[in-house]
Amino acid sequence: MSMAETSHKFVPIDARPAPSNQVGLVAWLRENLFSSATNTILTLVSIALIAWAIPPIFSWAVLDAVISGTTNEACAGAEGACWTFVKVRFHQFMYGFYPHEQRWRVDLAAVMAAIIIVWLVIESTPHKKWVGLFALVPFPVICFFLFSGGYFGLEHVGTDKWGGFFLTVVVSMTGIIISLPLGVVLALGRRSEMPVIRLLSTIFIEVIRGVPLISLLFMASNLLPLFAPEGVQFDKLLRALVIVALFASAYMAEVVRGGLQAIPKGQYEAASALGLGYWKSTIFITMPQALKLVIPGIVNTFIGLFKDTTLVMIIGLQDLLGAVQTSLTDSKWLGFNHEGYFFVGVLFWIFCFGMSRYSIYLENKLDTGHKKR
Repeated sequence: MSMAETSHKFVPIDARPAPSNQVGLVAWLRENLFSSATNTILTLVSIALIAWAIPPIFSWAVLDAVISGTTNEACAGAEGACWTFVKVRFHQFMYGFYPHEQRWRVDLAAVMAAIIIVWLVIESTPHKKWVGLFALVPFPVICFFLFSGGYFGLEHVGTDKWGGFFLTVVVSMTGIIISLPLGVVLALGRRSEMPVIRLLSTIFIEVIRGVPLISLLFMASNLLPLFAPEGVQFDKLLRALVIVALFASAYMAEVVRGGLQAIPKGQYEAASALGLGYWKSTIFITMPQALKLVIPGIVNTFIGLFKDTTLVMIIGLQDLLGAVQTSLTDSKWLGFNHEGYFFVGVLFWIFCFGMSRYSIYLENKLDTGHKKR
């Protein structure tokens, strides 16, 4: 080794922070909002629209709003929103005409649902599979006995008194819980090699998807009783639940079918090479991959179903939107449409946004691909 080589020393230098234009807020702004001339123009236009629209809305909804009092006289001369209307009618918006002394049953179910959701969302909680199974099977049954009563000493409450946001959640959750497994069955049926099964599944899916939900609700409400045997009456809410579930399942079937078609053919061949039959390969190989691929589509269908529940108002069920519109017919609160509809919109947005965020969480958690970092 030469003298020059031995005398040369490599002195390590301290780590230096990354350039400010490559990390942090500046880098994020440059990459997402000002990455090109077009994006820069769109960003500036969006900022201008926000600056034009948000301050008046915030002033009307918060700064100049009124929430005191119990009558419309409290809002006399107010320039902002009259949240007194929402405060006075809040219980009707939440429970409809459910008896006041029995509302603890609805509250108990809501607390149980909140515990289940928190349990499933937090990663460190154990036994998630059992909790999820409880949410899909026993929990809806428990809710049915709680809400309707007539058993275990609970006073019977007819479905004609169910209403408000409580009814919206009942209709949407019933449709969600039923539509996913039924949609999976229909998707498998449409891909079946048995001509009769494939034909029946295709006819059901295409007929349901080709008819508006409001038409199906009208048919269930007005035509179904005409074909029922004499003396047999179907509960109006039950008819709506069946139609909503079938309607959502047709759309869910196409979402699941898209996931099944996206799976490489090699997965099916590998399952056959291992000696797995149709049902085992579907349950353990193809269906888990398909459902993971179409999580955005599944959640999108759920969100659409949640908003479509407002259509049950057309057949006389007092959901959240129906409860608000009924309250607006009161002569004491004429002219307070904006507050009522604003309240409905915010409540729907909170739940739909929550579902979309949980969808993103599931996508990231179940992702097994190699993303560019």
